[in-house]
Amino acid sequence: MLYTIGDLHLSFAANKPMDIFGGAWDGYTAKIEQGLSKLTEDDTLVLCGDTSWGMSLTEALADFLFLERFPCKKLLLKGNHDYFWDTASKMKRFFTENGIVTLDILHNNAFLCGGEVVCGTRGWFYEEERGGEHDVKMILREVGRLRASLDAGRKLTDGELLVFLHYPPLYEGYRCDPLVDVLREYGVRRCCFGHLHGYARSRAIEGDYGGIEYRLVSADHLDFNPVRV
Repeated sequence: MLYTIGDLHLSFAANKPMDIFGGAWDGYTAKIEQGLSKLTEDDTLVLCGDTSWGMSLTEALADFLFLERFPCKKLLLKGNHDYFWDTASKMKRFFTENGIVTLDILHNNAFLCGGEVVCGTRGWFYEEERGGEHDVKMILREVGRLRASLDAGRKLTDGELLVFLHYPPLYEGYRCDPLVDVLREYGVRRCCFGHLHGYARSRAIEGDYGGIEYRLVSADHLDFNPVRV
């Protein structure tokens, strides 16, 4: 079965625990452990970005090893705080060297899970805007990565293309038209995203919008329980 959750913000070595924010984040690693323990080796979990606070692969290793304890297959998507992120070849080599076999990377590619295809990229959000050429370049880069992922998915099967993003493509008062247009072009019917916490969650756009079902899957929004897709 296919599950997803975003924004675990693990910090076993980076010393940036989310417990300091209190509320839902109190004891969050124990909550994550309880949530992930329900998944089996037959399940696949898409992690929608901001998985670790580690500033490098080495600093994120303890967080990866924590995830490795759970037998489900895990697909990592890049978030805006995933500073450990490196080239796909370096990350895969790092996983292999450290005995990590259940983690893989969702980046310019796609995965077949049953009859469904998992696609995705980080996306774009107004928080990143600087104005001018920079914004255009970054949006086009994410559009290109999403297209690459969807094209890879179409080569796997003619089944449903599921899209996972870190940033919300839609938000109260905001819409990233280039990404939404690509979702529609490829006939995507379901899209999951993370990034939003606290008050921002109340401004998330969920449910059917223009024929696409959007769903917020930030960890604190899901009470740290992966949701079945």
